[in-house]
Amino acid sequence: MTLLGIDVGGSGIKGALVNSETGEMISERFRIPTPIPRTPEAMTDVIAEIVAHFDYKGKVGCGFPTIIKNGVCKATGNLDKSWLGVNVEKLLEKKTGLDFTVINDADAAGYATMNFGTGKGEKGFVVMITIGTGLGSGAFLDGRLIPNFELGQIPYKKYSKIEKWAAGSAKDREKLSYKKWGKRFNTFLEYVELIVSPDLIILGGGASKDFDEFKSKIKIDTKVIPAKLQNHAGIIGAAVATQYKSLDHK
Repeated sequence: MTLLGIDVGGSGIKGALVNSETGEMISERFRIPTPIPRTPEAMTDVIAEIVAHFDYKGKVGCGFPTIIKNGVCKATGNLDKSWLGVNVEKLLEKKTGLDFTVINDADAAGYATMNFGTGKGEKGFVVMITIGTGLGSGAFLDGRLIPNFELGQIPYKKYSKIEKWAAGSAKDREKLSYKKWGKRFNTFLEYVELIVSPDLIILGGGASKDFDEFKSKIKIDTKVIPAKLQNHAGIIGAAVATQYKSLDHK
């Protein structure tokens, strides 16, 4: 079955057609920069443009970069504050006329990775970290999703949340080398290890493809590996979410 998956990020909104049975992208990825400010009106316009690009009329899955409960935005993360309390599913359905399933973006990426990528067959407690504008996290216990597990929101020193200091956007903003940024990211992983004691950590998002550049700075005891699907996992997981809204059907 062919489904459209859309991955909403802080810097870009990406979409592609996905084979929901194999987890393969069957079209080229189409990307539009995320508008600034990241308001509901501006972002829904971009998402509608992506739908129109594929001339698509079916169900749409959308990974969204904050806490989503029953389609409703429960925190704003790196988005405009006006998103708080918005039913994202209904807003997008009104804009496009299509049936939308909206879930947390890291949950979507983690689901794709656990079912079609590096995490397939992994048991125990697995945490997926997506590295981008923020630090998203998806948690899985024996393959079942624990939704909205937002570890990037942990306060750190003068920062209201550690992702402001250790996300990929901080590396770009401060022009840090991968080695310098890797030390920061390792500090974040130390907190993850201390707080939730995972059996495995899988890294996704834009920086995961460059894992070799900073893996020497990862000093925690927990095994850390990059995701094979890398930056496509969010699109794939979002598409499949249209069939399994809770993503816990295992």
